[in-house]
Amino acid sequence: MLVLVRLKRCENRCNLLLVDLASRVKVNKQPKSGGHSIKPSENLAKNKEPATATNGFVTELISWIRFFGSAMAIYLVFTSVAFILFFVPSESMQPGLQVGDRFVVSKWAYGWSRESIPFGIGHILPKSKGRFFFRAPLRGDVVVFTNPKNKMVMVKRVVGLPGDIIETRGGRLYLNGEQVKRTFLGLVQYRDQYGYIRSAQSYSEKIGTQRKRAHRIYEFSDTYGQSGWSPDRAGPFLVEAGNFFVMGDNRDNSNDSRSPTGPGQVPMENLIGKAEFVLFTLAKCKQEKGLDCPPSRLWRWM
Repeated sequence: MLVLVRLKRCENRCNLLLVDLASRVKVNKQPKSGGHSIKPSENLAKNKEPATATNGFVTELISWIRFFGSAMAIYLVFTSVAFILFFVPSESMQPGLQVGDRFVVSKWAYGWSRESIPFGIGHILPKSKGRFFFRAPLRGDVVVFTNPKNKMVMVKRVVGLPGDIIETRGGRLYLNGEQVKRTFLGLVQYRDQYGYIRSAQSYSEKIGTQRKRAHRIYEFSDTYGQSGWSPDRAGPFLVEAGNFFVMGDNRDNSNDSRSPTGPGQVPMENLIGKAEFVLFTLAKCKQEKGLDCPPSRLWRWM
């Protein structure tokens, strides 16, 4: 509404300027009458009219510059301390997050650090550990963070807090020596981001007792990657003080804290915020017979 009001004001200013110029042209075309002369005061008044219209246009231009400058300042403050929008580039968090989902992240959920400042501005500030008004994430929270190895922004689920021992054995997740319970939901097939059809086992899982809601995960198998390193056979890992252990919901297709090439344990100062809900998507999967494709990707809480 504010933008429409400013556009209307700008239109009115331009109309006044055009009317003024048209009247001056009309006056100049009138024939001079004998013996009549324009008084100096009248001439001075006529010369001041275009300047007044021009000054009004400049004033309006300055007003627009101030408006957009204020809007940018408000946006920077808002994205620094409140919320910011991210998108999902890979399949590592399926089925909860699909490729192309735009989701909202609350920056105040865990306090603030230099990683919370947008546009990479925080990286030019002096290095400092810790956070302001820090609140630790819960097991099961979906968090956005910067990879401590390469500063890439990632989204994963917290499965381990400081002092926890995390291990995957036979495709099952173990927390402090106890197997995390999961419920088999069925076999699914879905088309990946490259167009290939994938088969997976779908489970409902709940990590710890801090979160009431369970979440879905995908497993290709419980013996995936038999040669060399395997996501189904990793650890045990002791989560160090000030760090968090993260994993993707697409357990056999996620480069996370289990992997030698993953981010490792995530320091608390690298947390950007908590993923709250999916706002919309720009790359929704197509509904195909026999293939899993979530029907709604609009305003869905996580």
